[in-house]
Amino acid sequence: MELRTAASPRDVKHYTTERLREEFLIEKVFFEDEIRLVYSHIDRIITGAATPVKKALKLEAGDELRAAYFLERREMGVINVGGDGYITVDGKKYTVVSRDGMYIGMGSKDIMFESMDASNPAKFYINSAPAHRACPTVLIKRDGVAGEGEVVIKPENKVELGTLEDSNHRTINKYILPGQVESCQLVMGLTHLEPGSVWNTMPSHTHDRRMEVYLYIDIADDAFVMHFMGEPQETRHIIMRNEQAVISPSWSIHSGCGSRNYSFIWGMVGENQAFDDMDGIDNRDLL
Repeated sequence: MELRTAASPRDVKHYTTERLREEFLIEKVFFEDEIRLVYSHIDRIITGAATPVKKALKLEAGDELRAAYFLERREMGVINVGGDGYITVDGKKYTVVSRDGMYIGMGSKDIMFESMDASNPAKFYINSAPAHRACPTVLIKRDGVAGEGEVVIKPENKVELGTLEDSNHRTINKYILPGQVESCQLVMGLTHLEPGSVWNTMPSHTHDRRMEVYLYIDIADDAFVMHFMGEPQETRHIIMRNEQAVISPSWSIHSGCGSRNYSFIWGMVGENQAFDDMDGIDNRDLL
């Protein structure tokens, strides 16, 4: 598990491109037959992935957490961005197909990740936050019919926003948030931009009460996303490639513009879980 400290906006405005990428970019998220994680001091979020190919992978706490098991004092959200797979939680095995997710509550001890087919392995993207109470473990299906211990994303949590004229026509799929999947503080979802649209989170905003992590996916090999960050009057950018993640402190904007359309997973932790709790920035005020 890699450790990263928090950063002050007063310092960040003096960073070089290299330093900016070192602090905020997670350049490689998925490692074959490994669980790799990044522990950020920003709201104590853990970001990373389990990528089982030839073997099942067990989630361990590691020395960094000083815990008997990973979710002793934490909760976790998972979204599968690869092939179909399985997640086993304390002996119960869940089938997690591509673009489905899971919420795994505090107190869950034994967590295993597997792929159905090694030639098309699952890619389980993980966000984990500190928790103070146990919430039920739930399989989250993007589409279909829910069975026992499962939920399907509600129609009101599949939100279509933006327009092609503004280059931001997109669908927001809200996986973990109040009213759908109960959690302590973690909020998580996936946004897909339609062909011809390239802007996400524009007009931009900040939210002092929560930080955020983006994982950019569905980016073509010859394409990229310019991820814009920084204070509204001290903006910076990081060039993002497919399956790379970026850490966004609460004081920073977090908008992206791609060379073509793409998708991204957003995960938020912090003071509250209100999806609309944000401080909007007028485009004319950005520098």
